[in-house]
Parts: sequence; structure tokens; C-alpha cells
Amino acid sequence: MSEAPKSRPKVPEGKARYLTTRQKEPNDKGFVGYDTIWESFQKEQKYSTPKRP
Repeated sequence: MSEAPKSRPKVPEGKARYLTTRQKEPNDKGFVGYDTIWESFQKEQKYSTPKRP
């Protein structure tokens, strides 16, 4: 049988409309994780007190 690779291949950065994923560096046990970065899709408006009638 063929030997399995000891490390994971480098994965390019994934981009969606509001989401970006990046591959982390492997830890000492060889586990490779991913960072997930969300961009805000809601806009915040500064609150102002309504005018009195």
C-alpha cells in the first residue's frame, strides 16, 4: 500500500461574502485547524433621542 502523507497539504484561503477561512499551522500532534473570520453584515447606527412633539 502507499504510505499516507505525514502532513496536510496547504489549503488556499477560502472567501465567501461575509466569511473567510484560513488554515492554521499544525500543532505538535499534527492536528491542523482552521480560523474562521466573520465580517459584520449588520450596520450599526448611532442612537439619537427622538424629537419631542
